[in-house]
Amino acid sequence: MSVTVGGRAVVVLALVVAGATGSQADRARSPRKQAQRSPAQLEPRLVIGEFRLTKVVDGDTIKVSGLDSSLRLLGIDTEETFKSAADRRAAAAGLGPYMTAKRGAAPRPVKMATPMGEQAKDFAERFFAGVDTVRLERDHPAERRDRYNRILAYVFVKRDGAWLSYNVACVRAGMAPYFPKYGRSRRFHADFVAAEAEAKREQLGIWAPGAPGYPDYPEREAWWAARGDFVEAFRTAAEHNPSYVDLTHDDAMQRLEALVGTPVVVLGIVGDVTISVTGPSKVTLARRVSDDFPLVFFDRGVLTSSGISAWRGEPAMVSGTPTMYENKRDHRKQLQLVIERATQVRLAPLPGLAPPTTREAP
Repeated sequence: MSVTVGGRAVVVLALVVAGATGSQADRARSPRKQAQRSPAQLEPRLVIGEFRLTKVVDGDTIKVSGLDSSLRLLGIDTEETFKSAADRRAAAAGLGPYMTAKRGAAPRPVKMATPMGEQAKDFAERFFAGVDTVRLERDHPAERRDRYNRILAYVFVKRDGAWLSYNVACVRAGMAPYFPKYGRSRRFHADFVAAEAEAKREQLGIWAPGAPGYPDYPEREAWWAARGDFVEAFRTAAEHNPSYVDLTHDDAMQRLEALVGTPVVVLGIVGDVTISVTGPSKVTLARRVSDDFPLVFFDRGVLTSSGISAWRGEPAMVSGTPTMYENKRDHRKQLQLVIERATQVRLAPLPGLAPPTTREAP
């Protein structure tokens, strides 16, 4: 189909599954072997189950019956759909100025509604047309929910006797980039990489010249890849070392409680930074809303030299010995890590951000 960008018509290539013909249909219906893996071959803890599809919300959000929360689809991040008439009018008046205004002075690319977000939703609706039941699977047995309690999932539909991954198909159609911001896909990394390479080569969707979407994908990809590499390094180290604890895992707090008094390395996203004049300063590592993990700095100089205050929203590895702190007011006990040296903090090396000094790894 064609859309108008900057006053001229451009063609936006989108893979249409429902009713697709020729090589496009072959790409949509020919997933990699991993994406078609028989359910009988899966570790049971990776299986969430089969559910009735109730709604396609946008390109990376669907709703199913029988679950207590919404889904976050792994490995993809489509552009946003328009939620307000004002944004739709502003984008129609001039997509470039609209996107520039939306980003403002933000040091990182931001999410915003775009015509490509609408295209991604249209693709999802076509992909799931006629589908009653979807299969949901996890990437890791302990990675069940994100910070906002959304269920982390790959979504599959059954076609021609095989389970087809929507997540991978979405990337292959150019409706989303491969999204390793929170860590590479353990199970389908190669499939996502190949799907994105194909979409870029054939200039599909967001990769088409003049596509009415984000203009800063190179910046986004460099940022996401750096974060993904940092998480991957932690995962590799943690594979045979039980003292490495990923705070996103469901069992993280139980593991840390069992490791009180034992040196550990934790991985988390830097959250709130509270600097105190009269007492210890605190930095939280985001885990769940209202259930973050505190790092305690009694020396503000250590906090400053660690550089962690500038890494809000970004990943960090922190070493130390967990202790149990009891709040004197309500006697509630809480796990914490006391940071006595800046070398206990290792920050993800990210484009545009640089630690104040080069330090040894935890």
